[in-house]
Amino acid sequence: MQERHKNRKIYFEEQGITTTQYVIPYVEEVMIVDTQTRVLEIGCGEGGNLMPFVKRGCEVVGIDLNCPQIERAKQYIKEENPDAKATLICEDIYNIDPKELGSFDLIFMRDVIEHIHNQEKFMPFLAHFIKPTGKIFFGFPPWRMPFGGHQQICRSALLSKMPWHHLLPMPLYKGLLKSFGEPDKTVEDLVEIKETGISIRRFERIVAESGYAYDKKDLYFINPNYKIKFGLQPRKLTSLIKHVPYIRDFFTTCYYCVIHKN
Repeated sequence: MQERHKNRKIYFEEQGITTTQYVIPYVEEVMIVDTQTRVLEIGCGEGGNLMPFVKRGCEVVGIDLNCPQIERAKQYIKEENPDAKATLICEDIYNIDPKELGSFDLIFMRDVIEHIHNQEKFMPFLAHFIKPTGKIFFGFPPWRMPFGGHQQICRSALLSKMPWHHLLPMPLYKGLLKSFGEPDKTVEDLVEIKETGISIRRFERIVAESGYAYDKKDLYFINPNYKIKFGLQPRKLTSLIKHVPYIRDFFTTCYYCVIHKN
């Protein structure tokens, strides 16, 4: 397990750096992000992704099921900007009335969609929170990429650095985790990630079936977040590989896109 997964303030700061340097510029290619922009992040955690929008003067709303993370988000954002126009809510998004929350210019989800159960239901549901001209940003690791199983959270130093073992059949995968002494909670979390992991092809099919269209999309061979994590420069997938279904999933460490209601 990496230090960033233990020290949540480090994770908060790293999220903010990646969003500032890569995500907001990416989004700004198709929309304006300023003091008039309302931003909703689903699965906001400690709010690190929201902080750069707060600094832009945006009104932000963050929702997460993890109440301790929401409490840390309130603390961290208040420490950074006591006057932030920020609302942090611990709740299941399905339990929130869109009419009470209002509509948004941007829905922001980075490293979240691969944790959502029943994405076929979730994607159409998002439309209730978007303005007619609103956009949705997604950034996520496709399931078949080397660390698509989020095995970096393993306690075992070997398993945390071993690529692709999350692709094993479920019984073998659970047996491997237990044989290396992973705690029951870690095994439970990793099994759930295996159940919800999403491929590029499946994501794009759900986008189309849910009535959305693309403003832009990019496949990264080197995830933009690897700059702050490992000092690696982001690099997009070559045009030769990115058009080959299934194979591209093994080489795409991150998928970025902006979509809108069609």
